[in-house]
Amino acid sequence: MLPRVTAIRYVTPLREGGSLPGLMEADNLGTYVVKYAGAGQGRKALVAEVITGSLARTCGLAVPDLVAVDLDPALAGGEPDQEIQDLLRASAGLNLGVDFLSGAVDFDAASAVDGALAGRIIWLDALTSNADRSWRNPNMLFWRDALYLIDHGATLTYQHRWEAADAAVSRRYDISDHALVGCAPLIDAADADLAGLITTEALEAAVAAVPDDWLPPEPGLDRPDLIRQAHVRQLTRRLAGRESWLSGIRETLGRPGLPRREPARTGRPSWLARSPRRTADGDPADWGAAGRGPAGGPAGGGAGS
Repeated sequence: MLPRVTAIRYVTPLREGGSLPGLMEADNLGTYVVKYAGAGQGRKALVAEVITGSLARTCGLAVPDLVAVDLDPALAGGEPDQEIQDLLRASAGLNLGVDFLSGAVDFDAASAVDGALAGRIIWLDALTSNADRSWRNPNMLFWRDALYLIDHGATLTYQHRWEAADAAVSRRYDISDHALVGCAPLIDAADADLAGLITTEALEAAVAAVPDDWLPPEPGLDRPDLIRQAHVRQLTRRLAGRESWLSGIRETLGRPGLPRREPARTGRPSWLARSPRRTADGDPADWGAAGRGPAGGPAGGGAGS
């Protein structure tokens, strides 16, 4: 289950996203980007964030810490915008908190990352059918010398129509507009490294982190545990049939004329300053590799960011 915190102060809305997430402080001294259960994308976007974020960690990729944020609608009183007030009041109870990575730098579509890392990210996006990692909207950040993946609400699209989920098992994944297609992604190396990590236990742990409140009854799936089991079955089948989407990725990567963005250096780019908040526990990972914080955990813990 996700760690649970209580929002104590509403700081500001973040208007970059269509769901109008907000920056909030919590009772554990953490600062979080809060994604609301009452937003237009609904609770299924939060479910996708949790499951895909967990699988990203399993694959050794960096993602911000996630928590469940208990929101008192009384906090809406300090927000002058009526639309946001309504959204906060509609989101009373548990919402998703994403650790705020203070000082993070947006990924630019012209940036180059290591081919091994690019392959791993594309492999995960294909497994989870991520529709939102294009060069127009990469949903990646550089923080503490590492590339972080964010905003996974557009993954696991099969859950929006469970009756048609079978068709999604073997659906090809189009990478022609993917933000990392020009980074010579090593997709077969990624498959060799990652497929064995997505075990039944890893999938069950990912779905177990989703709060019951975000899993209301659906036709044929009238209990949260049944919905969790359906997610495990779906992702297990997509993993087992991955040759159907790997073959399409290989075809795209083999086309002539794809943009090529090779790293110009092996270390940190000159514009990415070493963070004054970096820990003293060992050297940070190279900026083009999946970074992890001290003691094997992801960088950017919820309580101190």
